[in-house]
Amino acid sequence: MSPRVTRAAKSRRTVPSTRRAARRAAKEGPQDGRRGGVHAWVATADMGLGHQRAAYPLRTIAEKGLMTLGRVGGAADSEAKLWQRLRKSYEFLSRTKSWPIIGNTVFGMLDRLQNIPPFYPIRDLSSTTFQVNWLKGLITKGLCGGLISEMRKNPLPLVTTFYAPAIAADMAGFSRVYCVICDAEVNRVWVSENPRASKITYLAPCGRAVRRLNEYGIPNERIYLTGFPIPLELLGDEKLSVLRYDLGQRLRYLDPLERFWHMRLPEYFLGAGNCKFKNARALTITFGVGGAGAQTDIAYKVARSLRDKIVRGEIIYNILAGIRPEVKQFLESIKKELALPQIRVVYGESLEEYFKGFTGCMRTTDVLWTKPSELSFYCGLGIPVIFAPHIGAQEYFNKEWLLEIQAGFPQQDPEYTDEWLLDLVKAGRLADAGWNGFLKARKFGTYKIHEILRTGTMKQEKPVLRR
Repeated sequence: MSPRVTRAAKSRRTVPSTRRAARRAAKEGPQDGRRGGVHAWVATADMGLGHQRAAYPLRTIAEKGLMTLGRVGGAADSEAKLWQRLRKSYEFLSRTKSWPIIGNTVFGMLDRLQNIPPFYPIRDLSSTTFQVNWLKGLITKGLCGGLISEMRKNPLPLVTTFYAPAIAADMAGFSRVYCVICDAEVNRVWVSENPRASKITYLAPCGRAVRRLNEYGIPNERIYLTGFPIPLELLGDEKLSVLRYDLGQRLRYLDPLERFWHMRLPEYFLGAGNCKFKNARALTITFGVGGAGAQTDIAYKVARSLRDKIVRGEIIYNILAGIRPEVKQFLESIKKELALPQIRVVYGESLEEYFKGFTGCMRTTDVLWTKPSELSFYCGLGIPVIFAPHIGAQEYFNKEWLLEIQAGFPQQDPEYTDEWLLDLVKAGRLADAGWNGFLKARKFGTYKIHEILRTGTMKQEKPVLRR
């Protein structure tokens, strides 16, 4: 019997158990990391949804639940004022680019404060900067003081998805501090004033982030290439039982003319049973407007262009609204104006409610259209990314990373989405991009972080799907 026949037969034999495992994993939800002895402080910040999205998959190991620093009512008045200054500057920056006439100019001036220099030529960028000194001053005045007080009472490891808590804990002398990087590359402010004396360990989503941290003076022994934390509900288990099934269906919607399937790779990696088309829904596009409500104008143009296909049930259109009531109200007005009650607005009155809805939405999303934020790393689920114009330096480098691994495409004119996007579908290009993301982007970030907390290290694995 040839190796090809043997592999195919083996794949068919494992289909029933794989599908049962997928259903069981989806029903049971995420595995609790505490069963393996994993327990830590998990901190994030109310500075846009990206940092909080990275923390959400780690909620099962969090002492007293996720600590969202900067949330109204969640800190002493003096510390709350410091967080308010940080948050307002971030949101102001996000909105300035959409201002008529002067928007790009104002945005450009503000963006220099969080600028990330070109990677090449490789050089030493470990010298302190204005942003680093400014952050140190805020911490000295009490920023993150509430968290540090809790850690002194119960000195568990700290995992944070925002740089300020990591720097504060390092300044306070704590040694088990883990900082999750949320973008492909980051500003120097993520690293302490004296990087070589710092004890912060960084958890990086991709190789670009590792190399950037090296330039800032962080040695490799304090960096783990984990991948971005993905909700375990979207993976199922360490055999990826849920993801294998979802991707087997997703690729069918992305390649209706089967231009991609001749390679037979999906059946080999996912299992033949998972690739058997159920045809239970329509091609599903999900648009992310951003935590501060940026780029709602693009969401509107996409809806208007796809209107007829949405009405006929040929396309399902979701819009991620986050937790801002005003964003939800605006999107509901779009539905009313275009007479499209079929549009699903994913919204939550709380972060937990929103992220639960978001996670469920991702299982049936075939195309993710978003500015190249932290959502770029969801290409690891085999979801091709159509990226809107970037906002800020970190999103520029996320875009470059997506292009580097060939997991996404820049948006074309949203007014003609019904033409160019469906041409990409018919040509099998989106299926190819989804497959590239699945193979090249790391998806075990949550499991790897659990492993590091449990053992103090992380096993480097060679199989492509175990990275």
